[in-house]
Amino acid sequence: MSNGYLEYVGNLHIHSHYSDGGGDVAQIAQASHRVGLDFIVLTDHDYLIDDLHLEDEGIHSGVLVFVGLEIGKRYHHYLAFDIKEMIRAQGLGPQEVIDRVNAQGGFGFLAHPHEKGMPFSDKSIAYTWNDLSVISYTGICVWNFSSRWKERIRTPFHGLFHLTFKTQMLKPPSRKTISFWDELCQEKKVPAMGGSDAHGMKFKWGPLRFRPLSYEYLLNSINVHILLEKRMPEDMTEAKAEVYGALREGRLFIAHENLAPAKGFSFLFVSEDGSRLILGEEGRFQPGTLVIKTPQQSEIRLLRNGVVEKTWRGQSASYRVEEKGVYRVEVYRHLFLFGWRPWIFSNPIYLR
Repeated sequence: MSNGYLEYVGNLHIHSHYSDGGGDVAQIAQASHRVGLDFIVLTDHDYLIDDLHLEDEGIHSGVLVFVGLEIGKRYHHYLAFDIKEMIRAQGLGPQEVIDRVNAQGGFGFLAHPHEKGMPFSDKSIAYTWNDLSVISYTGICVWNFSSRWKERIRTPFHGLFHLTFKTQMLKPPSRKTISFWDELCQEKKVPAMGGSDAHGMKFKWGPLRFRPLSYEYLLNSINVHILLEKRMPEDMTEAKAEVYGALREGRLFIAHENLAPAKGFSFLFVSEDGSRLILGEEGRFQPGTLVIKTPQQSEIRLLRNGVVEKTWRGQSASYRVEEKGVYRVEVYRHLFLFGWRPWIFSNPIYLR
């Protein structure tokens, strides 16, 4: 429990055998259970599946399984959640895709907007967002494990090195994506999420066939920790509403779980009159204190309007707030030989 909220951990970007993933729903759920996830969302590609397969939603191996969709082919991949019918990007512009998701009562996040691609085997093909003038989307996926991992693979040697040290060498969210997000947050509330982009596929190179990144590893890479005011309901419809409500509001933080378990991180604002805001929430500015706690020794960076305001070393920090601003936290863990590695990225507390 964190500041009166219950914490649940999930993975939001997963591909199954329905599209270009290497496992079925049961296998993915079993892997999710083994790494301790509470919920997952399957987001197969619209252009590779025959239907939305909402029939797969339910509790599998003790894990809540929801079905979303990754809409888009060459560009403008959109992670859609809480949709009721299939949406295909063919013949639609990116704004039309967003509008169709919203028309169903769903919501979505721009996926890997500034991806670079893998130089070695994919010829650096990147599935970017080229039209960033779109509106009415819920938020942005700021940290994608697969996108950040693969962009460093230039040769077989790079591949071997970054497979061996895939946890230690993972890059933080791209500066372009974070800067774009920070700018938007100055104007309005824009929730951020992260995901593994798990495929669990075998890699083919000449006669070699191997699975470089297993589901079990990927589902413990970039996860989200949502905060709920009550225990997760046993009823599937109610549980879905709770999870999706937290995603819509940005009541979550993003963590590189393989680096270290992130449960227990907290970030809140306590005003002079005793009222509180947690990450993802927005309120009228008044003086108060930001309070940060981390589950392990770390470097804590507090940012205001995208600029580092103060840095601490340890497991807790507090900061007296005297100015309006959009405040968020980045946390880094120190690894021997590898230095400070990116671990936790919070959604902001908006003090307007």
